[in-house]
Amino acid sequence: MGFDQRIAIVTGASGGIGQATARRLLQGGANVMLADLRQDRLDALRADLDRDFDPARTAVVTCDVSREDQVIAAVDATIKQFGAWDFVVNNAGTMLFKPIEAQTEQDWRGILDVDLMGAFFYTKQAFLRMRRGGAIVNVSSVHAVETEPLVAPYAAAKAALLSLTRSAALEGKAKGIRVNAVLPGAVDTPMLWDNPNVKSGVEVIDKTDVGAPEDIAAAIAFLLADEARFVDGTSLRVDGARLARL
Repeated sequence: MGFDQRIAIVTGASGGIGQATARRLLQGGANVMLADLRQDRLDALRADLDRDFDPARTAVVTCDVSREDQVIAAVDATIKQFGAWDFVVNNAGTMLFKPIEAQTEQDWRGILDVDLMGAFFYTKQAFLRMRRGGAIVNVSSVHAVETEPLVAPYAAAKAALLSLTRSAALEGKAKGIRVNAVLPGAVDTPMLWDNPNVKSGVEVIDKTDVGAPEDIAAAIAFLLADEARFVDGTSLRVDGARLARL
């Protein structure tokens, strides 16, 4: 899959899936804007990537995806740096662990603003400013389909993200922009192993069910690629058959 002369934004770029996705797109020839909340993590990631790729092919921008003004600024920076924009991977996400009766309005808004509204803000800008032939991939979760206790806002946001994906695919078709989602299962990242449900044994993780960030990045790259030109509005589960068990 080749991405020569294509321009991508990857949000949540310093996380495990974000880093793997950025590297996969660079390997395919894309130029990549690395967007994340923390400048120190962005600087570390860019230094790592610059050892393997032409430094002119990457740039960084701090972006709180829950702020529409910062999303607009990130898109401005991307187009100024690279001259155009073709892809966005809405990977930034957060979660919390609380029983429903202990959750607050602030808890819900904090999760929804990042996990759902951030993708909406980038989708809106894509429909306004992305080149025809572009693509959006939203990183949802298997929690959108089946979930566990203590993560209601996260599961709700990821389920809503699938609905946004379908709606955006319908509206993006006339603009020449495809929109799809991936649903990662258990992935070998700090978010998995720091999960209190995993630590307590409420959620039991079989090691054979744990994928690598690169597995998710491969699925994202496929959905962005021209080879997937007829794949639109889909939700691709990438979980090693974890949810297939009865």
